[in-house]
Amino acid sequence: MASESAEGERMSYTFLALSAVVITIILERAIGANLFRTANFYLAYGIVLFFQLVTNGYLTGQGIVTYGESVIMGARIANAPIEDLLFGFALVVLSMSVWYKLGQKQLGNKAFRNQA
Repeated sequence: MASESAEGERMSYTFLALSAVVITIILERAIGANLFRTANFYLAYGIVLFFQLVTNGYLTGQGIVTYGESVIMGARIANAPIEDLLFGFALVVLSMSVWYKLGQKQLGNKAFRNQA
């Protein structure tokens, strides 16, 4: 789960997960979705998080998916590394932000803002 850079240094899963979160938050702000100000976001993310923990817990607990200990922080929730939760967060936020932007374009700025 790690890749080699030109200098031969390892790029860790932790670095990639944290980068994904930072880039996603920047994009969410740039899009102007303001997801973190809505209860709907937290409800949707809570549902996704529950199923992510169940799925990751099973897959990692059964040894179906494994992670090199040298490329993760080591902290785990339901047998899955914390980095999986970071990637999941980035995926949900980015998907919802793009969905918001596409809906905004389709309905027009003013009409969409009135419905949000």
